[in-house]
Order: sequence, then structure tokens, then C-alpha cells
Amino acid sequence: MTGAAKAGHGVRLAVSMGEPAGVGPDVVLRAHEILKRDAPTSDAPAPELLVFGDPDLFVRRGARLGISFPIAACASAGDCATAPDALRVIATGQAADRPGVLDPQTAPTTVAALQAAVEAVRAGACDGLVTAPIHKANLYRAGFSHPGHTEYLEAQARALWDTADARAIMMLAGPELRTVPVTVHIPLHQVPDALTAEAIVAAGRITARDLHERFGVSRPRLAVAGLNPHAGEAGTLGKEDDAVIAPAVQRLQADGIDAHGPLPADTLFHAEARATYDAALCMYHDQALIPVKALDFHNTVNVTLGLPFIRTSPDHGTALDLAGTGKASPASMIAAIQMAARMAERTAQQRDAA
Repeated sequence: MTGAAKAGHGVRLAVSMGEPAGVGPDVVLRAHEILKRDAPTSDAPAPELLVFGDPDLFVRRGARLGISFPIAACASAGDCATAPDALRVIATGQAADRPGVLDPQTAPTTVAALQAAVEAVRAGACDGLVTAPIHKANLYRAGFSHPGHTEYLEAQARALWDTADARAIMMLAGPELRTVPVTVHIPLHQVPDALTAEAIVAAGRITARDLHERFGVSRPRLAVAGLNPHAGEAGTLGKEDDAVIAPAVQRLQADGIDAHGPLPADTLFHAEARATYDAALCMYHDQALIPVKALDFHNTVNVTLGLPFIRTSPDHGTALDLAGTGKASPASMIAAIQMAARMAERTAQQRDAA
């Protein structure tokens, strides 16, 4: 953790601006406002936020939203002394404040903000990373080569932390359910060919390890969903469940991981079933994301497992239609900040105890 955190002043988190035309700036501003307001009655100090992006955009967006606290422009993470209630924004580029209107010229600022936030974590200036939503299509038009945040951060882990075997795993974590998609941003028709026992085993190992180390689950229980209806119905509705998923579950069990499956996905997410596991490994994107978002959309957090640093994000997208209107809920951003802070504290405790 940072020097400030060790001195008892709480956790410091890097927050990337996200897509300037979306709700990222809105929910960052509102989250800061609410966390500061509630801090006097909280059991723990509010995490200190260092936002990376365009300070002027935050000033303008704050004016649109009627924000009353100051917004302080900073040159670097080490040069951010200001009023305690101010939102500190480290300048990484300029972006027009045009809510809801995508502008490819802002893409370099979006990427620069994300890169600078990652580098602040790598340098030890921040204890974890929280990312506001990006608009992938807008970044692709500017040459962004990664499918999304998760893949970009995996590449950064390999480059900056010199961890060539880093493997980023997406987990959606809500108050009632945690899910992990084994395959992520690929078309549905490509899933059967992309799904391998090796990918399932890797996801299971990383999930079990991080649930133990960063979430404090003493012996993680994993439910492994089937791919096909009724988990293949003994091969009559598809061969992948018996040929690929079942052997992967056996390998996880041989590793000492409490894993069970393949289990029919249509009976995996009701309350009684959820009580039997700590996370569900799902075979494709929507199989994982639909149930957790349906249960509690506003308080669900996107957590990246398998990295040498902590990263969380709201579970929603850029919501261009809500940007600048004051209607975007900051609940998921607040949950992401609080979860990153708890993970940072637990990681530091384990490091100190080692």
C-alpha cells in the first residue's frame, strides 16, 4: 500500500476517466461527493481518489451536475496537495465536454488516462485501479488494439510488471452472486471452438486463488456451468459438457479446489443454488453477466482477477444518453471503489503477515 495508507490515512485509488462523452465523469463526481459526505459516519475512512483525465472536463461536467466541491488539477500523483474535500484530477490530456456525442479525437486522452492510472499503481503511488467505462468502438477507430479493458490490462501486467504469464479473468461480483465467464468478448457461434479444458482450469485456479487471497474466502467453492441445455443431457444436446467441461472439473478437483459441474445453467442461479458456491464459472459472456446484473444491476462490480494489481470497474457501460443529465446512478462506481479499497486492505494485511 502507499505511504499514506500505511500511515493510517486509508487507501489511495487511481481512477481512469473513461469515455468523456459518457457517464464516467458523472459517476466519478457523484461517487466522490457521496463517499465524502458519508465518511464521518462510516467505520472506515473514504478511499482517497486520484482521477486521471482532463481536469477542465470535470470542472465543466461538475457545473452541469451542480457539484459544489472543488476540483483540483494536479501535475502528478506526488503533487496533489489540496483541500481535503476536493476531487483531485491529474491532467493527462484534453477532451471536449459534449455529453452523448462521441468524438474520435478524444480517444488518445481516454487511453492516456488509463495508461497513466496503471503506471501510478505500478509506481506504488496508488493501491489499486478503478476504471470508468470506455466506449470500445470509439477507441477502435483510433487504433486501440484490445477487445476491452480486461485484455488491455493483461498486456500492461505483462509489460510493466514483467509477468509474462499474467492471465486476466473477468469476474462480476454483486451482493448475492459472483460469476466468471471463461470466454468473453467473442461471438456466440465461436464459443464451442474456443472453449477448452485448459481455459476452464486456468479460470478456476485463478478464481479460487483470488477469492482466498483478496476476498478472504477460506476454501472457495466453485460451481461450473454447462454449455448446452441441461449440461448436454448425457451428450444428446451437445458433446462439450462431457468432452471438455467435465474433465476440466476433475482437474480442478485434483488440484484440491472444491469445484462441481458441469451443472445445468438454468437451475444454477436461484437462491438455494447460490448458497452452495462462492463463484460460478460460466462458459460465455451472457451466461455470466445476465444473472448477476438481473439480481442487482446497480451494486454489481466488474473485478479483474489474475493480475498483479487490483482493478475494479462499474458493471455498466458509457450510457451516452444519460451523460450530463444527472440521471446516471453512481451506485456501481461507489461499489467498485469500496470493493477495490477492501481488496487493497486485505492484500496489505496478508503482505504484512507474511
